[in-house]
Amino acid sequence: MEMKVEKIARFLSVCDELIHGKFIFADTKIGTLLKAIAGSEDLTALFSAVTDRFDYLNAKKECLRFPAERGSSHGAIFVPSERGDFLAFVFCILVEIDSGSIRFNDFLLRYFYEDGSYTASYSLFVDRILCPFRDMIANCFPEAGKFGRVYREQKEEEEALSVFSEQLLRERARIQTLSIEGEEKSAADVMLSELQNAATRKDLEEIRALLCGYAYFLRVIGSEGDASGIFSTAERL
Repeated sequence: MEMKVEKIARFLSVCDELIHGKFIFADTKIGTLLKAIAGSEDLTALFSAVTDRFDYLNAKKECLRFPAERGSSHGAIFVPSERGDFLAFVFCILVEIDSGSIRFNDFLLRYFYEDGSYTASYSLFVDRILCPFRDMIANCFPEAGKFGRVYREQKEEEEALSVFSEQLLRERARIQTLSIEGEEKSAADVMLSELQNAATRKDLEEIRALLCGYAYFLRVIGSEGDASGIFSTAERL
């Protein structure tokens, strides 16, 4: 059961990466999204059910409206109002984008035109297509949504700890350049080493406590104004 939930959570995570990511990476991510669907029995069954007897060719004619004005290259999209048809329609569109049957760049500028910008057009595509698509699937599998939130929080914490560790290395190098007593450099090295150990253990409470002491140490040696990005980075933890 947990493995099934994890696979759906992975799909939702890829949806989030598409939603919050950049246009230039969208093509690759759409392929990853479809692989996540193929790797989940539950998602495969869902999309098999909604696409069964779904008339995609007719839906394209109804939903993708070509320009009414002569010479205009901008069309409009009217997505199906029924949830099953919407999921089927979006799934088929994504498959065609991934296969190259639909050129994504042209598709965006034709049906999601916004100031002639791919980035702005992609943002409109995200709002009208990807966000409701993701939310509908999340509502079908609420447990996966909860699992996914925990997974994202853990991933964000790990990324923040990684950046924090890099800042500790920079701070250690910075301290060595200061004109302070060797004893003070040794004290700083001890504190920074303990901070690194706490980061390795993911002990956020100890990190915060040690940073309070380190901030006081910097004030004593008159270096708090030059201090590193470890404090700003720690705010993410």
